[in-house]
Amino acid sequence: MTSKSQIRDNNLNHTLFSWAKQGGLNPISIKDAKGVYLHDRDGNKILDFSSQLMNVNIGHGDQRITEAVKRQMEEVSFVYPGMITDARGKLGKKLSELAPSSLNKTFFTLGGAEAIENGIKLARMYTGRHKIITQYRSYHGATYGAISAGGDPRKFPIDTQRAPGFVHVENPYFYRCPWNSETFEECGELAVRNLEQVIKYENPDSIAAILLEGESGSSGCIKYPPNYWKLVRKICDKYGILIIDDEVMSGFGRTGKMFGVDHHGVEPDIMCMAKGLTSGYLPLGGVMISDAIAKHFDDHPMVIGLTYSAHAVSCAAAVENIRIIEEDGLVENAAKMGSHIEAGVEKLKEKHPSIGDYRNTGLLGCIELVKNRDTKEPVTPWNAKPSEMEATNRMAAKIREAGMFTFVRWNWIFTAPPLCITKEQIDEGLDIISQAISIADEYCD
Repeated sequence: MTSKSQIRDNNLNHTLFSWAKQGGLNPISIKDAKGVYLHDRDGNKILDFSSQLMNVNIGHGDQRITEAVKRQMEEVSFVYPGMITDARGKLGKKLSELAPSSLNKTFFTLGGAEAIENGIKLARMYTGRHKIITQYRSYHGATYGAISAGGDPRKFPIDTQRAPGFVHVENPYFYRCPWNSETFEECGELAVRNLEQVIKYENPDSIAAILLEGESGSSGCIKYPPNYWKLVRKICDKYGILIIDDEVMSGFGRTGKMFGVDHHGVEPDIMCMAKGLTSGYLPLGGVMISDAIAKHFDDHPMVIGLTYSAHAVSCAAAVENIRIIEEDGLVENAAKMGSHIEAGVEKLKEKHPSIGDYRNTGLLGCIELVKNRDTKEPVTPWNAKPSEMEATNRMAAKIREAGMFTFVRWNWIFTAPPLCITKEQIDEGLDIISQAISIADEYCD
């Protein structure tokens, strides 16, 4: 058996870690996981309050996935994407039943960024146009096209080589509304008015699609005003522009509905997915397209492809994962537990003056921390320099020390636990978050 120290050395000496300078890292060494808890090699129990990367929707260690994968591998593990497997067909059919009614065909990828890349390619091929409009406060993945599409500052180190053809607009971010709107609805209306003006500036005939997250995720869980998605759909129909719906994070029950867009009563033309599709048990993503787009490719070559597209084992894992989500009532539980977590954060607001705003849909939420509720000055500024990260680093350290894993980014603490979580486990997590927010309170005016 490999020793703890050898496991650590193998990882640190021979592998690279995402989004970090490689010197001085101290990663958690995980031994096993079950439900909403991880266990490290020092015997510590860790509450997973972000479903890792907001993707382990059914929770950890579900052996029903293991058995489904085993059965598929005993049959066949891999065939090239031009062949048929039972798992591929079953998954495609199931997705057509779950998605908005006009979406009935899926191209399978190995993750979210690849889904976004291919969704953009399909939009450009179908429309013959090249520009894609996205929001500044968004994240769509880390490949060149996907990171150029997003507005996340993690793209800045490669900014001089970004992919062309992307245009960014402001979010309808009511808490920090760019237009100082009076109401949530007005913020949505003004954002769409600005969007249409940008479309006119950029030449409507050059714009292939508008790319939106089904519900906002790692850019701060910015809530859409209730009128926003429908107004965007109206603008797109007016100018012949497609909607690409990024459900990579907000899909498969995360928001208390099967897909984030289901909250808004709008049908997109293209829908990208990953993460909760397999709950992270195996890599898989997908791009669903409308019947109109699918019909176009009956007579025109669809020039996209991936070696591992529709990988049989990943498809089998996804079929079982979706069955678990449905049979265990996890979509409904996400909605129910989302209400419980919202009530818990409301109580925390009475205790902690640094809580400026809480935005949540189902189990996809973010607490925004400020120095002053009137001025809304953030505890840590957006895209803070290392010298400005003292409060954030202290809060992250407190959460880890208290036995929890979740994301603390600038002045945000994320709440996105597995959909199988209970009220008692949410209360456990909020107690730890309260300890961390006490640190933010020290920075209040």
